[in-house]
Amino acid sequence: MKILGIDPGYERLGVAVLEKNIGDRKEKVLYSDCFKTSAKLDFEERLHTLGAEVERLITLYQPEQLSIETLFFQNNQKTAMRVAEVRGAILYIAKKAGLVVREFNPIQVKVAVAGYGQGDKRAVTAMVTKLVTIEKDIRHDDEYDAIAIALTAFATK
Repeated sequence: MKILGIDPGYERLGVAVLEKNIGDRKEKVLYSDCFKTSAKLDFEERLHTLGAEVERLITLYQPEQLSIETLFFQNNQKTAMRVAEVRGAILYIAKKAGLVVREFNPIQVKVAVAGYGQGDKRAVTAMVTKLVTIEKDIRHDDEYDAIAIALTAFATK
């Protein structure tokens, strides 16, 4: 089974495609990246760019599921609204492609990956490197978050 994990954002979008086959001990990261969009672009252009990347990944890797993090913002409502718009576009693209969509909040991801819902990013990152086979250097937290979100879907079938 393949799962596309997404940590939503419009400046940076973390994405990961994980696969686990019957008999595999660990999930394997087939692809991960942190897509960045320029602040110089109009929001609509940024949204289009992100949507095109998600469509490309779905076409290329043919995942069965999308695992995406729900929103959790306390301060900046404008940012929250823009991220919500990105999430909406991604959910539309995933359903149009026939993917099963599963949404998880940050606490669910931390529990599934680190075993503790109040863990910090370092704890999640440390566990991700132990739980999956990764054959590349990961430079951004957004990638680790996307991997963790996909792992949550595998852990909560």
